[in-house]
Amino acid sequence: MTGLAGKVALITGAARGQGRSHAVRLASEGADIIALDICANIATMDYPNASSADLKETVAQVEALGRRIVAFETDVRDAAATRKAVDQGHEAFGRIDIVLSNAGIVRLSDGPDDYAQIWQDVVSTNLSGGFHVVNAAVPHIISGGRGGSIVFTGSTAGVRPTASLNPAALAYTASKWGLVGICKQYAASLAEHSIRVNIVHPTGVASGMTMNEAMARLAQEAAAGGDNSISQMQNAMPIAILQPGDISDAIAFLVSDQAKWITGVSLPVDAGFSIR
Repeated sequence: MTGLAGKVALITGAARGQGRSHAVRLASEGADIIALDICANIATMDYPNASSADLKETVAQVEALGRRIVAFETDVRDAAATRKAVDQGHEAFGRIDIVLSNAGIVRLSDGPDDYAQIWQDVVSTNLSGGFHVVNAAVPHIISGGRGGSIVFTGSTAGVRPTASLNPAALAYTASKWGLVGICKQYAASLAEHSIRVNIVHPTGVASGMTMNEAMARLAQEAAAGGDNSISQMQNAMPIAILQPGDISDAIAFLVSDQAKWITGVSLPVDAGFSIR
């Protein structure tokens, strides 16, 4: 498929999981890739982030498809570092057409006493990080004069929150609802430039965020009758967890010409989670 031939996609959280899946999918359709990932752990989180080796694997998989890719180990919480990486990516390819703001974190279990730092890390990554990357990329898309497509990765927590007073869960929910607002405002503001802005809301997806020891402990507690965030996460359709490629299918549509008049949409890809 060559529906994205000649286009360049900027993707955060690209070292593994949904980010890598999106990079490979868009590359398979002809896009070149600018890949960003922190490639380092965050102390307040209870599962490991992607590694430098993971990001190199994304590079290898994109190059195996015959597409070009530049990769940067960048923390989206850092506005200056994010802008530098985006500018360097634009310099490498001469254009940016697509932005996938995908980087995100969550603390799965009850956190330490320093709830303020947990809140700061989650909101700074998920919400501020999304703003930082899109804010850095928009001038390049506008200057290209070809329009473009931006897609934020939200969550079912940004559609139907679970009942939890855990500050980490509250921070995650707040960040994802905040992304909905940013998405809508960018969509309204960039429409005149033919830049479309949408947000997808996945249910649980098999990735480093969900396939780890902390998540396994929560699943065991829920199976034993415990009331935690996992016990509340039940899809309406008969599937427990989606695969990254399921979300990439929706992304590939939203950034394609088939969706050329779709903007400002908040799209659940959640096997019916949000309708229960």
